[in-house]
Amino acid sequence: MTIRLLLVDDQELIRTGLRLFLGTQDGLEVVGEAADGDEALDVAAATRPDVILMDVRMPRVDGVEATARLTSAPLDPPPRVLVLTTFDLDEYVFGALRAGAAGFLLKDASRERLVEAIRVVHAGDALLSPSITRRLIEDFASRTSPLRPPETLLTALTPREREALVLVARGLSNTEIAAHLVVTEATVKSHVGSVFAKLHLRDRAQAVVFAYEHGLVTPGTR
Repeated sequence: MTIRLLLVDDQELIRTGLRLFLGTQDGLEVVGEAADGDEALDVAAATRPDVILMDVRMPRVDGVEATARLTSAPLDPPPRVLVLTTFDLDEYVFGALRAGAAGFLLKDASRERLVEAIRVVHAGDALLSPSITRRLIEDFASRTSPLRPPETLLTALTPREREALVLVARGLSNTEIAAHLVVTEATVKSHVGSVFAKLHLRDRAQAVVFAYEHGLVTPGTR
């Protein structure tokens, strides 16, 4: 299966470099480019990409607003947004995660890591780098008071499902959660899927934000 890519960045040189590199990778095809979030909406509608590599700071419509519009647009298949950022722009990344981005990657990541991130996001996973995810979310969770957990939703979770949610929020992969809970990876996938359904969450990115915003995980916990 070929993964169709849309590159969104206001710097033409970066788009060119990404296109030349990604175009040589097996199973990847760059189907479009956009210089800002507004243009990205039109190009996405025309090309129907599977994964969108989204810059954050751009003129007119930035990456956060574009992500929100794209994830709510009636596109089939719905695109997965992978935000590309420098770590100095945490604020924008956090907003993008809340807007529905599937994950994010630092712009200084290796080429191999970029290809891996694209494949992981396309496969339905999120938050490629758990260590960076923890630093990012904890930083912003510490700046605001947690919301009161919606008890009607949380009481619907089994104890194992709640444990799984907390571990997802701490950045653990399904394999790591399985080892922690001493269960099979298939069982973890079942628990995580059930959590998503009961809490009306799209993916792991939204699960992380939900857990931190509602105080289920506090900054600094491991």
